[in-house]
Amino acid sequence: MDPRDLDPRFAHLGRDLLLTPFFQAADGDQLDLATDPRGIVTRDDRVDFDRAAGPGALKQALVLRLLTPVGSLKELAHPDYGSRLGELIGEISTPFTRAKARAFVLEALAAERRVDKVLAVDVRTAEGASDRLLIDVQVTAVGGGDPVSLGLEVAL
Repeated sequence: MDPRDLDPRFAHLGRDLLLTPFFQAADGDQLDLATDPRGIVTRDDRVDFDRAAGPGALKQALVLRLLTPVGSLKELAHPDYGSRLGELIGEISTPFTRAKARAFVLEALAAERRVDKVLAVDVRTAEGASDRLLIDVQVTAVGGGDPVSLGLEVAL
């Protein structure tokens, strides 16, 4: 059994298959199932999938929600899942664009049932790249615990 599964402090944050190892990806093609780095082998000699648990599960949920366009999962009965960040594609970073990005992030965070309180959302232009936004988020989880922080770079 995975030691992360035994810690009752994080049980309320849940578990999920790990899709965002190291929470880094240059594009959506790099968001995919990750195998367990410890090499756990199942009875039929296949390597098992790794899991995100506790704060890592929440962090992954936020990444996936922010990078998924709203409405793209409506065929799977989740029409409101995602964020509107994709609406900013083609724009350049201006104060208005950054304010819209911040509003879209806040809207998506409000829909995540595991987020209790949004502590900070900072949106700024990536240095030397007016077509990229850096988004830093800090939230507290339902049930308490240390704040969960996430940084995201989004191409416009």
